[in-house]
Amino acid sequence: MVDDDSKGAQVLKEILTAQDFRVDWVRNGDEAVKKAREESPDLVLLEAILPGFSGFEVCQILKQDKVTHSIPVIMLSGRAVGIRDKVAGFDAGADDYLTKPFEADELVARIRAVLRRYEVSDDFEEVIEKEGISLDVTRATVRVKEKLISLRPKEFDLLYLLMKKAGRVLTRSYLLESIWGYEYFGDTRTVDVHIRRLREKLGEPVARKIRTVEGKGYMFVEGE
Repeated sequence: MVDDDSKGAQVLKEILTAQDFRVDWVRNGDEAVKKAREESPDLVLLEAILPGFSGFEVCQILKQDKVTHSIPVIMLSGRAVGIRDKVAGFDAGADDYLTKPFEADELVARIRAVLRRYEVSDDFEEVIEKEGISLDVTRATVRVKEKLISLRPKEFDLLYLLMKKAGRVLTRSYLLESIWGYEYFGDTRTVDVHIRRLREKLGEPVARKIRTVEGKGYMFVEGE
């Protein structure tokens, strides 16, 4: 848990400890990044407004670091949050975004939901291969014509869903709800930004397999 508010952090720690979570608390972004790299926690609960590095910057650092990129992050904000703040949080790689004040039960439910999305059983293996792309779900790796491609978690999830449902148009609101795990709140630009980055990393010609369907969303095409 990353929060510079001692009183609020102590309350959250007591709530989560009562639910059988082990909670380590740090007060700033530098400490958060250091601890995440050293201890690889199951989840980071990250305040958006911090001294020094903001929570948005910390989240981006964690998600771009090869050691910490697979650690889920839930961002919290104590200020009035608008669409732009939420988009910024999700663009930074956050897995969920919760605005204070909130009910303790909601926080616990969201933590458990995010953790479930990251769980993979030891005997589960899934590899999807289409159009020169090999996506290994178990190892969270992507290869394009045998070349390893580095994707951020949300980019990986987008590619997985598009390939899994190849030939079907997936709306932006569907992608938001499926991948970001929050209700559609009126701004789908975050999906477009991630699709653009995904295409850039995949490179031509395979990037063309992710087709824009005007006014609707995106589709992975095969055999064209």
